[in-house]
Amino acid sequence: MTSDAVPVTASAAEPEVLRYTAFATDPAGGNPAGVVLDATGLSDERMLAIAAEVGYSESAFLIPGAAEGAYTVRYFSPLAEVPFCGHATVASAVAVAERHGPGAYVFATRAGEVPIEVEKGADGVLRATLTSVEPHVEGIDEADVAEALALLGWSADELDAALPPRVAFAGARHLVLAAATRDRLARLDYDFDGLAAFMTARDLITLQLVWRESEHVFHVRDPFPVGGIVEDPATGAAAAAFGAYLRERAAATVPATLTLHQGEDLGRPGVLRVELREGDNRVRVSGAAVAIAD
Repeated sequence: MTSDAVPVTASAAEPEVLRYTAFATDPAGGNPAGVVLDATGLSDERMLAIAAEVGYSESAFLIPGAAEGAYTVRYFSPLAEVPFCGHATVASAVAVAERHGPGAYVFATRAGEVPIEVEKGADGVLRATLTSVEPHVEGIDEADVAEALALLGWSADELDAALPPRVAFAGARHLVLAAATRDRLARLDYDFDGLAAFMTARDLITLQLVWRESEHVFHVRDPFPVGGIVEDPATGAAAAAFGAYLRERAAATVPATLTLHQGEDLGRPGVLRVELREGDNRVRVSGAAVAIAD
């Protein structure tokens, strides 16, 4: 299948940079990512410059491996390299599948090996399912929680006591904070520089702000100041980490398939599916991806 994605630059000397949105079937929704399908020979500085030029929360740079379907992948925000990015993984896997067909792929990332399955739905849309690296969840000091809340402009009594703050990892570290109401989640106006410094000091990639609508349905938002972005529209790495959090807290009955709605408050609605399986701590995150035309 031929992609209708458009290169960011027309220069023949430059690598082809594609634009895709992940976790949506409408290019106006979900989370955009830059995708370079062959980054062989690109320096770190060049990849960072391309990511900054594209301007999305992350861009993925793929280097084809010797084995069929195997790639080394690196992810850059406009400001720095990040160990793993879920939405750029989904976008890249779909971009690869458009050229080589649906099936199984393996991405070797800084966080570890990430298997991916790409399938074509009855609607003709390609959807990718990534399997996270081994996740873990850890506690966080009350003083750190208080500082994070102050930077967000939240108060402790606006949190959902059933979902206490934790740091969750499934390729990158995320601080999970659960709002007691949808209204609290909707009102996001935070200290950008202060939160960036707080997160950098604690090696946090995003804050995973959540509100539980029902047993298996959540609404989420992800401030991402460490990447130079006020808010990430759909965050696959944080979704995987949140799945691990729910399992660790016994806040979801396993097996379970969860639906996360993200991007609605930004006008870029996206849907992330999170699957928790019995006997396997790794988390699966699924979503569609489509090319963004010029």
